[in-house]
Amino acid sequence: MRETIRTFSGQIVGYYEVDPDGSKTVKDFSGRILGYYDADSDTTKLFSGVIIARGDVSGIFFKDKIHF
Repeated sequence: MRETIRTFSGQIVGYYEVDPDGSKTVKDFSGRILGYYDADSDTTKLFSGVIIARGDVSGIFFKDKIHF
């Protein structure tokens, strides 16, 4: 399943591609992979595979695009 990530004004900034097991591939607007959430190990990883956090913090890849 693909989920679209938008700013409050409606601009598309990226996508989550969610697998049936809950794992996610995080992509920017142009389709470039930014990182992953692996549900089996409950870790969030950079595109290179380096673990950056325990748990699902995949929204961090859009921190510079979405302002609260």
